[in-house]
Amino acid sequence: MPTPSILTVAAPDGVRLRVQVYAASAPPPAAAPTVVLAHGWTLTHASWLPVVEQLTAQGLRVVTWDQRGHGRSGALRGATSVRSLGDDLAAVLAVVAPEGPLVLGGHSMGGMTVMAYAGLHPEAFASRVRGVVLVSTMAESFDRPVPIRQRRAMGLMARLPRIRAGRFVTLDSQRKLLFGSAADDASVALTRDMVAATTLPTMGRFYRAIQELDEARALSHFDGIPTVVLVGEQDRLTPPRQSQRIAELVPHAELRLLPGLGHMLAYEATDEVVAAFETVLHRSA
Repeated sequence: MPTPSILTVAAPDGVRLRVQVYAASAPPPAAAPTVVLAHGWTLTHASWLPVVEQLTAQGLRVVTWDQRGHGRSGALRGATSVRSLGDDLAAVLAVVAPEGPLVLGGHSMGGMTVMAYAGLHPEAFASRVRGVVLVSTMAESFDRPVPIRQRRAMGLMARLPRIRAGRFVTLDSQRKLLFGSAADDASVALTRDMVAATTLPTMGRFYRAIQELDEARALSHFDGIPTVVLVGEQDRLTPPRQSQRIAELVPHAELRLLPGLGHMLAYEATDEVVAAFETVLHRSA
């Protein structure tokens, strides 16, 4: 995998976003779009690396970044919302891909980021985006009751100093929550390390932001854009019914349900995720 160029991009409110640009490691196809990948809640850009490796080998330029409050990007400022992530994506694109075709991919909260971008910047989305891959995500807030203890704990975490979750995040908890029945130990460990490095305020404030999520209207802007929706049959965080709801709102989208798998599909099913990008790239050619 090529070594990325590292940039810092200022979000609209001044938060500094750490961005990685991976050049193609093979000759690019004619007029190949730039692939831009948004990661999920409590993760970092590194959660996409198995997919990045394959896409760059196919001649594609790939961009990743650490969402605000995550990884090496700056700490959260002011009000926190999924909508702010849509504007962050616009800021990243303005610097690293100001023109030309795009394919957007989003995992979990990253999928919400892509939807928010479509809703906030519909003209740019319609004119530039040639395909979308949504992985283990949802367009509307949790459709199940949230235990009051969980809400209170996340509310408290949102107000705490910037302490990393650290030892409170265990391998066993991440395996049960985020992976299917045949999880690879190394993938679980990599995921646990990303989650454990996330600060408690980032966890709590984005948990609340996701509770307020409503990007269903934004999906109207996906009309005519090749879209593949992927979800693991055993996804406990964003269960299959959430992806089915997206497919209802984007009737031309192709929904792919992956048996036996959980939430972390870039690790659990790298080839299937890459195949989804190949599908939208082929349909947009």
